[in-house]
Amino acid sequence: MLASCRVRAGNRYEQEENDSSVSELRALHDEGLRPRWDPRESPCIPVLTLEDRLVDLSLVDLLHDADDLRSVEGATPGEKVAVIEFLLAICYASGTYPKSAAQWPAWVDQKNALRPAAEWLAQRPADEVWDLFHPVEPLGQNSLLAPFLDEHGAGPAQLVIERVGDYNQFFDHHHLEHPSPLPVAQAFRAMLTQHVYGPAGRARISGKETLGATITNLAATRLGTRIRVLALGDSLGETLRLNLAPVSGPSGRLNRTWTAGMERRGFKAKPSGRPVTGPADLHSCLGRSVLLRPTPSGDHVDRVLLGAGELLSLTKEHLQDAVYAKRADGTSKPLWASATRAVWRQAHALYAAVAEARSAAGGNDGSTLYRRLALFPAEDVAPEPGQQPARRIELWTVGLVAKQTTAIAWVDGTFPFAPGLEARLYLASYRGSDIAEFVASALYKAAYAAWNVAYPNPKPADKNNQIARFDARGQHWAATREPFDLLMEETTLGEDVQASLHEYAATVATAARRFLTECLDSLPRNSQGAKTRAAALRRFDDELTTAKAPAELRGETS
Repeated sequence: MLASCRVRAGNRYEQEENDSSVSELRALHDEGLRPRWDPRESPCIPVLTLEDRLVDLSLVDLLHDADDLRSVEGATPGEKVAVIEFLLAICYASGTYPKSAAQWPAWVDQKNALRPAAEWLAQRPADEVWDLFHPVEPLGQNSLLAPFLDEHGAGPAQLVIERVGDYNQFFDHHHLEHPSPLPVAQAFRAMLTQHVYGPAGRARISGKETLGATITNLAATRLGTRIRVLALGDSLGETLRLNLAPVSGPSGRLNRTWTAGMERRGFKAKPSGRPVTGPADLHSCLGRSVLLRPTPSGDHVDRVLLGAGELLSLTKEHLQDAVYAKRADGTSKPLWASATRAVWRQAHALYAAVAEARSAAGGNDGSTLYRRLALFPAEDVAPEPGQQPARRIELWTVGLVAKQTTAIAWVDGTFPFAPGLEARLYLASYRGSDIAEFVASALYKAAYAAWNVAYPNPKPADKNNQIARFDARGQHWAATREPFDLLMEETTLGEDVQASLHEYAATVATAARRFLTECLDSLPRNSQGAKTRAAALRRFDDELTTAKAPAELRGETS
């Protein structure tokens, strides 16, 4: 019987005008003859309790007990962000958010303030389906793909951003046909991650045989091209409240499923981005058309079909957490993830955004994350050295480095923040980044000096590889994150910023010289090798003492 139900579900949209077929599928589903899975009542999100126990909770329990939980956990930073995005959407849809910017600081400290969202979610009307496997309104999915799932779908690996690769890892796509099913809760979280972080590229589905030519064109999803910044509190409840903004207009409709709630795009031609109806819509946007097929037991997903999803018309209003960085051409765009430039090198932009919001004339409307953080009263004085500030918040940055459909790496970083200390934190992070950049430049110049002596008659085509032999910048950048984190921690704990910067500069410079020496160890132990080593080390030492070097590297006060 289950097999025949699945066949009928797969063919349902070949005759979608047949209302009796739809009614029959609904009846079979309601009678319990098909698998069903509701994340409101099924444990689906791993969380860490305040006692550091790892447990799985349903969405309702998670929101109800949010102040007794430390954080959402997940396989990747992107998965954790995607879950938080969905929780924020539920809060907005339920009306659980501060009513004004003036109310926001006190509202952040109201424990159990998210319980109305849990009650709203638990009491949704019966005709509002929250079933992941519903044949007509599957949660987070596009049921219009049903007739094509068996023929065009792939194994559940296609759902997981990190496992898909470029869809051409093997010529016949065999890796995507791997039969190993995915546990349903894991598939649910992977689907949320696709909606939020799915990279641009081409889907495997053919537009000619399915819903239209553009179904195969995967646009980068809402956070797929930029860094997302979240404020983290001491509990999950505080974290959610920190990231819930006051809403001046409608909160928008929750995107529960593709085929209900609003008219969606078609796939015959590329559409224009649709307007955002409110924050609930924004945080639950269906960035992919996706459909999951359950195993007969309903405990796993064994087949997936993935195609293009929603396109939103986004404005600065919808980028309330973004900080901006300059590109090579001088224009600015929201800070993006890079495989070669770690986020901590731009951390000063976070503190600058708060400092600018605190000093801005004309009041504060709380319209951005940084304007809201500036609403917290500033401490009159910095904490005593070694003491935690009265309120401490972590700024968590997450981004995905991808080349078309190939996910390369998740990048994330956590940076401390305390109200009133943003100017000190900005100074420490800006100078810390500047020092690290200068040391990296000195390492390259030292490598060039070594190349100039070691290869007196080089071929132009060999130059880059020959210089790379002596270039220690990779080791330098990998090793500098730890002393930078220590610098920021000391600043947050009230240590003297200038003294901490001098210690940081000495640590970074000493480590960089050691990395350079190790790169030079491959030189032969003869006079030519000695001359090369001496030239490189001399150039490095000279660079750190020039007038243009940061004062901290020269042992002076900036």
